Amino acid sequence: MSISQDFLHAATIDLLYAAVVILTFVIIERLVYYVYLTKRRSRIAKSIAVAVAADAGSPLPDLPQGTDVLTRAMQEYVDVQRRGSVTRNRIEDLSAALFLRVDGSVNRGLWILDTIVTAAPLLGLLGTILGIMDTFHALSAGGVSDPSAVSRGIGSALFATAIGIGTALYGLLGHNVLHRIGECITEDFKSFLLETTQ
Repeated sequence: MSISQDFLHAATIDLLYAAVVILTFVIIERLVYYVYLTKRRSRIAKSIAVAVAADAGSPLPDLPQGTDVLTRAMQEYVDVQRRGSVTRNRIEDLSAALFLRVDGSVNRGLWILDTIVTAAPLLGLLGTILGIMDTFHALSAGGVSDPSAVSRGIGSALFATAIGIGTALYGLLGHNVLHRIGECITEDFKSFLLETTQ
């Protein structure tokens, strides 16, 4: 059983289209999540600002209720400090663990974008090679009677490279924007931890 190069060429293009759909889904999902976390982040910042204005020492704010990762992590951090019996080393360990938890949640799914950005040009190149092989195979079977058919075959083969590069650029742009937003959220969380440490 042999699989034709034409089928493989079409399959690589279909995979690239599927990659675009996956990229779009991940980008939209992360953007919606980041907008939600940004709203929660501003509520936490207001609570900390109120606590700072009320107390000249290290504030332990009354945080807003929420189920998001930022609010839960901050609530856990503040609750541990309110107990008063926890050592400074344990508080530092807890802040590091909470930061890792928040960072993991914020950056979840970005590896998909990174993988597609790396794989898309290679998949496009593979599609181009298979398309050119298919064109040459058709020429060897039928002879070179129509030069325009050759150029059409080469053009459709190069289409895979264009889609691969376009997919990679789209994914790279999305990845960089999302990564920067995620960095801002985690940096703000780190500052919240520092501001509420007693």
